This record gives sequence, C-alpha cells and structure tokens, in this order.
Amino acid sequence: MMQDSSTKIDIRNLGQNYDGRPVLERVNLRVTAGSFCTIVGASGCGKSTFLRLLLSQERPASGAILLDGEPLPRQPTPDRGIVFQRYSVFPHLSVAENLMLGAEFTAARWCGRLFGAARKKARDDIYELLESIGLTAAAHRYPAQLSGGMQQRLAIAQALLKKPEILLLDEPFGALDPGIRADMHHLLLDLWRNRKMTVFMVTHDIHEAFKLGTRLLVFDKIRHDPHAPEAYGATITYDLPLDHTTALPDPDNLFAAPTSL
Repeated sequence: MMQDSSTKIDIRNLGQNYDGRPVLERVNLRVTAGSFCTIVGASGCGKSTFLRLLLSQERPASGAILLDGEPLPRQPTPDRGIVFQRYSVFPHLSVAENLMLGAEFTAARWCGRLFGAARKKARDDIYELLESIGLTAAAHRYPAQLSGGMQQRLAIAQALLKKPEILLLDEPFGALDPGIRADMHHLLLDLWRNRKMTVFMVTHDIHEAFKLGTRLLVFDKIRHDPHAPEAYGATITYDLPLDHTTALPDPDNLFAAPTSL
C-alpha cells in the first residue's frame, strides 16, 4: 500500500484484546498531519485503549500503526503528548517547579541533568509556555491553589513541554464547568493552530466533538452476539469530515442508533 506523504498516522487492521476478550477489531484509519480528530462512542468501546495504542503504552494484538510511514515506536516518545481528565503533579512543587522537573526528567533520559545555559534555556522555555497557556501569573502557586481550569492548563503544559507533533487528549474537560470549558476550547484551538499539531481527542460530549474537530470518529460494535455480548470488539462506524465554514449536521439527530454516542 502506498504511503501518502501527508499521512501522519496510518492504522491498518488494528485489533486489541484483554485476556482474550476483544476490545477493538478491524480498525483502519488514515489521518493527515494537522488534523483534529474528535472521538466519541459508548462507554467501554475502546476509545481510551485506542489512545494508549497511539501513545505506545500498549502494543496491539493485531494490525499495525505507522507514524510518518514507519512502524510506531514501541515506547512513548517526546513527539506524542497526552492529557488525561485527571492530571498528575507533585503537590509540594509550584507550577513552574513541576514543569522544570519534567524538563529535568527528559534531560536525565537523554543527556543527564540540566546545568548552566541548558537549565536557563529550559526555564525560559517553560515561562514562554506558561505565557502561551495563560498561566504566567500562577507560576509560583501550588496545585492546590489552582482553579479547575488552571489545573487543566497545567496538565496541557506538561504535555506540550516536549513540543509534541501529536497531542492525545482523553476527556480533558469532562470535569470542568461550562464556562471554563468554553475557555479551554479556545485555548486548545489556538494551541492546535499555532503549533500545527495533529490532535486526537476523546470526549463524551457530542457538541464538543463537533465544535472542535475537523474530523469526527465514532467507535461502536457493528457485530453483536446476544449469547456472548463481549465476543466482538468495536471499530470505527462513522468517519465524518467536519467543515466549519458550512452548516454542520445536527449532532443530536445525526445517528440512527443513539447508543453509538
């Protein structure tokens, strides 16, 4: 199969199972660089598993994932960042100190600890990142002193610290109030456009999926066995391009089977 030079992620007949129980099966997908793919589907249909496979936290049971035409690395790499709904930071460190620790961990892996000019550059990069996500004023606050929106901004900053080409988000705004969520939507879209990332975002909010994405992926099971409901895995049942320059379909009435959402 020929590889299009604009294809960032190429997924071929992907499958995953846990203890012999299929979760995903026959997933085929090509995503061009710079796409914003929003992912919806019923609980338990493999959306988070799909993100973990893209991150290399798991290995697929079958099929292949190609990144820029090459097999996906077996371990997570800096070119892929992830943001979860529940973030993880050190509560005794400030915002800036948490990010500096992340930079130190990266340096320890590749070239040892940061000293002198390298440490100053890392610090400058962190404050530039804090400014881009609106957290400069909170740089010296501790996580417990942050609002929910600020906490999620910190989680995004952690993911962006290594300047990833691919950003994976697993229901990042599900716990936020509507007003804060709208602010985070604007922030995420600005970061996506400015950094030219390829984004995969899982959400349970179909309106959020339509608002943010350039492409909507729906995961669901297309094969059912009433005597063995877990006999088959989920796959992509709808793959819809979203053109925000024209009127979009009504998301509430788009699918014949509401359980797909």
